[in-house]
Amino acid sequence: MSMTTELKQGIREHKGQFSLHVLLVFATGLTIGSERAVVPVLGRDVLGVESLFVIGSFVVSFGFVKALLNLYAGKWGGEYGRKPVLVLGWATALPLPIILIFAPSWGWISIGNVLLGINQALTWSMAINAKIDLAGPDQRGLAVGIDEAFGYAGVAAGAWITGLIAGQFSLRPEPFYFLAVVVLLAFLISIFLIEETVQYARAEIDDESHHDANLPFVEVLQRATYGDRTLFAAAQAGHIEKFVDTLFWLAVPLYLTSEGVAIGAVGLVVGIHSAMYFLQIATGGLADRIGRRPPVIAGMFLAGGGVLGMVLVEGYFMWAILSAASGLGMALLYPNLMTVPSDAAHPTWRATGMGVYRMWRDSGYGVGAILIGLSMEFVTVEAAFYMTAILMFLSGAVVYVWMEETHPDFGTHEPPAPATGSAPGTASGD
Repeated sequence: MSMTTELKQGIREHKGQFSLHVLLVFATGLTIGSERAVVPVLGRDVLGVESLFVIGSFVVSFGFVKALLNLYAGKWGGEYGRKPVLVLGWATALPLPIILIFAPSWGWISIGNVLLGINQALTWSMAINAKIDLAGPDQRGLAVGIDEAFGYAGVAAGAWITGLIAGQFSLRPEPFYFLAVVVLLAFLISIFLIEETVQYARAEIDDESHHDANLPFVEVLQRATYGDRTLFAAAQAGHIEKFVDTLFWLAVPLYLTSEGVAIGAVGLVVGIHSAMYFLQIATGGLADRIGRRPPVIAGMFLAGGGVLGMVLVEGYFMWAILSAASGLGMALLYPNLMTVPSDAAHPTWRATGMGVYRMWRDSGYGVGAILIGLSMEFVTVEAAFYMTAILMFLSGAVVYVWMEETHPDFGTHEPPAPATGSAPGTASGD
């Protein structure tokens, strides 16, 4: 850390602001979770959409928009600060409940999900970067684990609450009144209570003349995509694991309702999967002690096995158990995949490097929705489960072969040499 600054990092030292960011990422999870159990069934039963592929289109629009905005959110967060990007993210969500309540056709739902994609990219990107800024290197895994745990606890709560409301009343408008309250409160907290944190990331810089500092944006994009085998392994794993998330958004509600499960009970099964993500507090902290690689590998295979098992068994209890198993696998892999680029990046371009990872990860929503939608449309709903499980197993094998350990203290990963002609002091991501 620079000797010219008095800034001190640590979760305990910044528990007030850290807690507010935890609350906001929980609200981010509530926002997307409010669509999980209700919207696919709304499309089929209220808006009369017969094509399962068309129903999946709203996740396609969400995924690709979120992926692109993830790429630039990190860059903007470094250039302009975390808070302005966070406020913008919540501002884009303000029209979403209105669209969902009054949408006369499925096309409007897809438009609403473009706004949701922007909201999720900007707010979640800034939430994780702010927590890492405040926590510092020694608590990076724990900070990411807390962020993702409370974010996906919000997803679980949102799916369960809106499923319960829909079961008691109707598929709309009542579930989206809840969503409106969440978005408005989060917007106000972002404006009036959140403080800027980018200065803590800048305070970590020991040597800005180091060859790995201040990489240009294009070089960061290349390195985090294919220029470093470890970062490529993380990016492809992040991309494929989003197929599991998409499956629980699209295929699981449709599959379970076709098996005669009531919408309220479907919301509980989907919620159980997301609720297991709360264990990321433990798995992120575990990775600070044993490294990132072991929980990532275990999680890829466990999540894939849980998905595969859901179509090999019958009965609500077993579906709930396997939903939990796949959620546990995601809890093992999810925060620790994200910590890999955070470990490997120089503080000057960490936010941008994480943005590249998050771009490839969340484009998995779009690609996954296309492949899952096509599987459901032209084969069977069950085929989507088989495809997702197989891809998870293959992706886990790539991680096993190519990913090196990136832990700051005992990792074996070494960054590649800089590209010829690159020089410090060019465009920076942080």
